[in-house]
This record gives sequence, structure tokens and C-alpha cells, in this order.
Amino acid sequence: MDHPNPILTPTKQPQIRVITLGLIKTSTHLLVSSGYDSVKQQVFHRALGGGVEFGEAGQDALRREFQEEIQAELTNIQYLGCIENRFVHEGKPGHELVLLYQCDLADPQLYQQEVISGYEGDQMLTAHWVEIERFKSGELLLVPQECLQFL
Repeated sequence: MDHPNPILTPTKQPQIRVITLGLIKTSTHLLVSSGYDSVKQQVFHRALGGGVEFGEAGQDALRREFQEEIQAELTNIQYLGCIENRFVHEGKPGHELVLLYQCDLADPQLYQQEVISGYEGDQMLTAHWVEIERFKSGELLLVPQECLQFL
């Protein structure tokens, strides 16, 4: 009976994911998408963005993600910093390095839309404007929570 050699057999190890997020805000509102953790039975909100591909600059990834998700161009992109985000979602641990940017939407009409629809892969994505004070007061959960210091 053949047994795979454990030294030669690659194992799938959890990976640290590098993502980029764009904080787009007005004087009172932040553009976010919402998610739900069924294990925690908790709604959460996150700025838009996504994964950085190998060899891709963070700012380029941010532009690509906004184009893919809501077909929006970005302007005035400013790097804010990197956040290490360790979390549990749907009962599984996650670990991300978040390249955080402040930016604006190039199309001023998008600031007038209550909801901006698009796709994340093959899933429908809905972005909406939420009052920043609702995150600061703790009424709503913004993830990663370290983003609050930049609002």
C-alpha cells in the first residue's frame, strides 16, 4: 500500500491575504457594502476593494476592483496606511494585510445615488452610503474596525 510522503506532499496552509480598500466619503457618509456572518449572526460593513494580485501595485488593484465591482473610476487616491486584520468569519480564521486608501469617485452623480449596484465575481454587490456617525457610535459594525480612525 503506497502512502504519500508527508515531506513531499504539499499541504494547504492558511495564507495571509493582501487586499486594498478605498474609503470614499462625503462630510457625513461612507460608501460601504454589507455582509452577514451566519455563525455570529452579525451584519457587518466594509469599504469597497479587494485582493491585490501578484506584481500589482496596491493603488492599481484599488482602481481595478472599483472598475470590476461598480464600473467606477477613482480620483484623488491617497495612501492612508496598512492595517493588519486578523478575524474570524463564518467560523474560520482569516488574516489580511489591508492597504487603505482615501479616494473619490470620478463621477459626481454616484454621490447622489442611494445604492450603487455591481458584481463581485458572479455575486451581486450592493454599495450604499451609510452615516459615519453610526459606525463611530457602535450602532453599526465597520470592518476592519481600525478604519474608524481614518473617518
